[in-house]
Amino acid sequence: MTRLSYSWRTAIAGAALSLSLGACAKTSATPTVELKGQTFSIEIADNDASREHGLMDRTQMDADHGMLFVFDDDTPRAFWMKNTRIPLDMLFFDADRHLVSAQHNVPPCTADPCPAYSSGAPARYVLELNGGQAGKLGLSSGDEMTIHR
Repeated sequence: MTRLSYSWRTAIAGAALSLSLGACAKTSATPTVELKGQTFSIEIADNDASREHGLMDRTQMDADHGMLFVFDDDTPRAFWMKNTRIPLDMLFFDADRHLVSAQHNVPPCTADPCPAYSSGAPARYVLELNGGQAGKLGLSSGDEMTIHR
């Protein structure tokens, strides 16, 4: 009887550990987006503090990397490049994750005031990639972004 109880407790503990490790693996996986068959690992900016800081002070970013800004509503968006040191493509997507507009090769801002770059249409997501990436992909209005978290 003791042996059976011990085995039963061991099995339950093992199952709990497996579930726990499985949950950790899912939450620690790097989120990605896919555009026209190309996958980019992303950082997600989904609160005021992370959206405000964005990619400031970065001196480089891997070619297959980006930052996805996530908002709760659809409204025209405007971004600027204050303290951002690398040129970026700003890709604006609607709630259905379709490209509504893009700003290509936006240069770093070297003097105040920094210009704002607008979506020109309501957007819920903004994906920043290294400058020139959107052109390499041949993105056009209506292209869909897939998000994997």
